[in-house]
Amino acid sequence: MPLIILVADDNLGTRLSVSDYLEISGYSVVAAENGQEALSLIDTYHPHLIVTDINMPKMDGYELVKRVRQKPAFRLLPVVFLTERNTTEERIRGYQLGCDLYLPKPFEMQELGAVIRNLLERAQMMQAELRFSSPEVTPESEPSHQVQTSHSKPSASRPNSFGISEREQQVLDLLTTGLSNVEIGSKLHLSHRTVEKHVSKLLSKTATSNRAELVRFALENHLVE
Repeated sequence: MPLIILVADDNLGTRLSVSDYLEISGYSVVAAENGQEALSLIDTYHPHLIVTDINMPKMDGYELVKRVRQKPAFRLLPVVFLTERNTTEERIRGYQLGCDLYLPKPFEMQELGAVIRNLLERAQMMQAELRFSSPEVTPESEPSHQVQTSHSKPSASRPNSFGISEREQQVLDLLTTGLSNVEIGSKLHLSHRTVEKHVSKLLSKTATSNRAELVRFALENHLVE
């Protein structure tokens, strides 16, 4: 069964050309002309990846990604922004909301295809690892410090084995729900710059390179519920 890609763009020409290219490449494509329609299609088709514009009527790409990241089933869903907005501030906003790659228009279809293949391969590897890399712990195999099962609440001592502070744990808990740094800061009454510093420390302490890898690490090591 081919992998499903959702393409959201209010420009008919872009929507059709990207959809045609992806279908020729062997993917199954569903298309939407605005973020609101795209959000509905996500619930219906459960795509494996999203390619979306930012400037769209009814709901723009930023709000679409924000809503998607609020859904537990789609926290790690790969997202590619295709857009004419290419300032540093716009890119930072996109990454903070949870997009995986920012491809400015105009773009080459071959590059988009390579990006999509890479993101899908990584996503499938992550899912496979999450599915098979956490064997059930038996009393005989349990190490001297307490190990959490997938159904147990993380203990106070568990984060400390990675040197994670109480505040960093709070940031990590909210980050895995798909919230942006700004939203995390609002909930914890911190500035977004302070949140960014905590996220940077978490990446360093867990030897991960981005938010997606950090979330995977937290799930695999039962640092979050």
